[in-house]
Amino acid sequence: MTELLRTLFVTTPGTSLHLERDTVRIYHPDRPGRHVLPLVRIEQLVVWKGVEVTNDLLLRCASDNRAVTWLSRNGRFLGRVGGNQVGNPLLRLEQVRAHDDPRRRLEIAKAVVAGKLQNCWQLLLRVARDAEDTRQDKIRAVAAAHAEALVAAANAATLTELLGVEGAAARSYFQAMPLLAKGVPPGRTRRPPEDQFNCVLSFGYGMLRVAVVGALEQVGLDPCIGYLHTVRSGKPSLALDVMEEFRPLLVDRFVLTLFNRKEITPKHTIQDPAGGVTLTDEGRAFILDRWSRARERSWRHSVLHRDIPAALLPNVQARLLARNLRADQPVYQPWIAS
Repeated sequence: MTELLRTLFVTTPGTSLHLERDTVRIYHPDRPGRHVLPLVRIEQLVVWKGVEVTNDLLLRCASDNRAVTWLSRNGRFLGRVGGNQVGNPLLRLEQVRAHDDPRRRLEIAKAVVAGKLQNCWQLLLRVARDAEDTRQDKIRAVAAAHAEALVAAANAATLTELLGVEGAAARSYFQAMPLLAKGVPPGRTRRPPEDQFNCVLSFGYGMLRVAVVGALEQVGLDPCIGYLHTVRSGKPSLALDVMEEFRPLLVDRFVLTLFNRKEITPKHTIQDPAGGVTLTDEGRAFILDRWSRARERSWRHSVLHRDIPAALLPNVQARLLARNLRADQPVYQPWIAS
């Protein structure tokens, strides 16, 4: 159990959460004692597969508009209950109109890709600064390819062309992972992740997704109507869009640091029968602790020109996107670290 920024994370299978007046009681048969938290301290609950949330607590959370999110053992999003959503029909109409307008959809999608490529480029150059000559040259070559991809993305005439540019850059980026952290394999595997690095990376993306979905809903946007990612039933396309600019520096950098410091050990993961790699309970607790610390770090915001804690960046960007959709600002400006 971890409490972070008014979010309660519960990871241990066999745990049950109960409503007890105005508190949450956390019970596990192997952990005797009374563990309670006042509901007033909790804005949302994030629970992993194998954790039970009683019906009374679910109903209370729905009544209070307190979100409950379920994740798989590796942090993949499974579902969410959030009570009444923020009522902002005019904003959602503008969101749909922008999706249905090819020009506006491409414009927002380009901004999303530009934010991701720019932050990947920054991450690569930061690592290259401290690398030895040969490795430094290789990392800088990947960074140069990302700079070229930025130009190509800006000039893309169609969404298909833009997706091609983004996909090629992503492949070269993940192939370069061994240059950024020793012992890390090249390429990206998921569902299931096939190694420790990809397992921890998937977990980090799962945490980011929870934060972004919540931020979008708070401002009244529909997380499922996006611009870069295809709209499909049950797919949070807009959340996946907004996540892109945060992946390199909030998740990739975080995970690379854990591996470079050799903080991830064999006890943190286990090979499952299907051939994938899964986090152990100890691994999840360890990464959540490190994630909570990383989210407290402040980053300079390129639009607001002030330092913003990492945990609040999704909320800021959700509001900037809403302003663009309402025509209060001419373009959506992604977060780019400065």
